[in-house]
Amino acid sequence: MRTLTIPFVLALALPAAAQENKAAVLKKGHKVAIVGDSITEQKLYSKYVELYFIACHPQLELRVIQLGWSGETAPGFANRMNNDLLPWKPDVVTTCYGMNDGGYRKYEESIGKRYRDAMADIVGRLKGIGATVVVGSPGAVDFHSFKNRGPGPEVYNENLARLRDHARQLAESEKMRFADVHGAMIAAMEKAKPVLGEAYDVCGRDGFHPGPNGQLVMAYAFLKALGVDGRIGTVTVDLKGPAEATEGHKVLSSEGGRVEVESSRWPFCYSGDEKSSAGTRSIVPYVPFNQDLNRLTLVVKNLGAERAKVTWGTSTKPFSRDDLEKGVNLTEHFFDTPFSEPFRKLEALVGTKQQFETVMIKSMITTFPRLIDQTGKDKRVEASVEALRQQFYDTQDKLAAAARTAVLPVKHTLTIAAD
Repeated sequence: MRTLTIPFVLALALPAAAQENKAAVLKKGHKVAIVGDSITEQKLYSKYVELYFIACHPQLELRVIQLGWSGETAPGFANRMNNDLLPWKPDVVTTCYGMNDGGYRKYEESIGKRYRDAMADIVGRLKGIGATVVVGSPGAVDFHSFKNRGPGPEVYNENLARLRDHARQLAESEKMRFADVHGAMIAAMEKAKPVLGEAYDVCGRDGFHPGPNGQLVMAYAFLKALGVDGRIGTVTVDLKGPAEATEGHKVLSSEGGRVEVESSRWPFCYSGDEKSSAGTRSIVPYVPFNQDLNRLTLVVKNLGAERAKVTWGTSTKPFSRDDLEKGVNLTEHFFDTPFSEPFRKLEALVGTKQQFETVMIKSMITTFPRLIDQTGKDKRVEASVEALRQQFYDTQDKLAAAARTAVLPVKHTLTIAAD
């Protein structure tokens, strides 16, 4: 299989990007806006980010809005942000532009300047209201399926990598966060395609609109840039003593290697099969989502054998005594878990909420300035418009509350049997 060799693509390795963003950005009650083009409007990576906040870190009580707009460029968002975003008063904003800004042609300095100037304007205005910005790079185009536009994937990925570098430099100069979405997607493709085949699309069947698999990689890049704590919890089973659990989890009973736990913090769960780009599961081996962001750890002490079988839900897996003593991350070994079904229902609720946000912004709120202008800036119209804006926000809050209240404690059982 051919490989992609572009100096700019590898300029920022994924581990280095992760190291730059260790400290957490998010505080309890923060309002987080997710902004971008049609890739954001697909409501996949934005949904995964919000799902992660609600299920994995409910204690933060974050509020999220997605403002994706099909076909948009950075200058396009700069033109609408005062009306569409700023009245919501975000504390944190993630941006993901560049795919359309590149013009689907070879990089030219004029492309970089237009993108850089617009992004600087966006970040500057958000900085002015006290918001933290995670400046996301554009994603990537697929090595195999990107065929229907002018340049080949090598040429356009070089363009996107240059825009990525502009985004990184802007984040550094403004002391904001940077998410290397491009680097994460290139790295995932380079790992996944040799195993699953060149036709396995990471950046979408059209080459640039990722499916659930590629969008999980995007969510990973943004969550890492936000510095979220990837520890979901730890359950410690002492076969000669009591079992214990960390905050968000409660041991209900423990006897003879069988432990019943009640968890109010859920691990992130995946969809699909091991080979399909139409679900998130297939990409998990090729992006460190579980290792960095999704650690629900089982520790077993005083196991009187070299190996043991662990049963969680309907699945059983073998582990060595050494691994169990160090702690095994259950999410790396069990895909169908006791949390899978409630997580699926939560995902539907978040999807409904984000679909409302698309309609709210694109069909209603974005028309407000034109309506006010057409009525001669009548003060009564302005007041009515702002009242209507608040009604939309109230509806969005109700949908968000419905999702949050769906995260009920889940009772589950872990059984450790010496092998």
